[in-house]
Amino acid sequence: MSTKSFFCEVTKDALCLPCCQSKAHVTHGHCSIEWMAEEYRQKLLKQMRSVWEKTQENKRNLNRETSKVRMWEGYVTLWRKMIFAEYWKMCPLGDHEETRYLERIEEESKEIFQQLKESQHNMDVKGQLLRGIYEELKELCRRPDMDLLQGFETVLEKSESAQLHMPQPLVPEFGSCPRPGLINWLDQFQVYVALDNETVTCQVPLFEDLRRLLSDRPDVANNPTRSKYFLAWGAESFTSGQHYWEVDVADCANWAIGFCNDSWTRKNDMVVDSEGIFLLFCIKENNQCHLFTSSPLLPQYVKRPLGHVGVFLDYEGGVVSFVNVARSSLICSFLSCSFSSPLKPFLCSGHP
Repeated sequence: MSTKSFFCEVTKDALCLPCCQSKAHVTHGHCSIEWMAEEYRQKLLKQMRSVWEKTQENKRNLNRETSKVRMWEGYVTLWRKMIFAEYWKMCPLGDHEETRYLERIEEESKEIFQQLKESQHNMDVKGQLLRGIYEELKELCRRPDMDLLQGFETVLEKSESAQLHMPQPLVPEFGSCPRPGLINWLDQFQVYVALDNETVTCQVPLFEDLRRLLSDRPDVANNPTRSKYFLAWGAESFTSGQHYWEVDVADCANWAIGFCNDSWTRKNDMVVDSEGIFLLFCIKENNQCHLFTSSPLLPQYVKRPLGHVGVFLDYEGGVVSFVNVARSSLICSFLSCSFSSPLKPFLCSGHP
């Protein structure tokens, strides 16, 4: 009896040489079982690497979503405080309007929280699926040659299907709370900000730190394709009073604006967790724009401003606020700050 050492690629059977030459199989492709099994094992190993990478990507995304879920209630409390503790002091609301805004915030926050929980669940399910597929691939690699060849296509199809439609992190956004008259009220404090120490640089530690945070990959900051940034400080420092200025960010993908201590402007590191900086950041990563504030670094879940951003400083009140000028609405505020040194306006802008 001839040894069945050949594999028919059509019927998936083990054949001997005479069978390969028979009428039933002569038109089919045949290869040595040992040779074909080794080739398929290499393909399985390649699939395992791909599944492992997708698993790690999903794990990073799940960690982000879990963090949002865990922090959401605290963020909503802070957002509510920013709206009603400071924002409406500028333009007071009647009781009816205040109740309406509170109800709107509650409804939006519950809806977003449910979306975050669903996103978290979808990522958890995807992670379980990917880990299961990885184990199937690993097990098939260890199987005898013929078992591997016969089970290869089924497992490969499952693997490729499992890697499709990877759930992506949700970017939650509160709707704007426009307040007619807000910009007119702020305009009474408007100052002309002359820029000083203007420079163009290819690397700004502020943005590189944020990219590390968003990607969870330490090598992202070393990406050589990053474009140039324009960087400048205000020529004048403020030690008292209320001051307001605007910046047009319409054509900028990445920017940071706000106030910083005089001492920080003299440092070379410019890291994002520095003390004495009160900045709003917009950073574009993975085709999405994210807003953050500094000291401490916190995400801000509001719509990205597409035109002018207003910056308001109340030195004695310990407040720095950012407003979306086009929408006449608050972006965020630093509350209850203790300013102990002169503050300079700060501006940095660039494109990905």
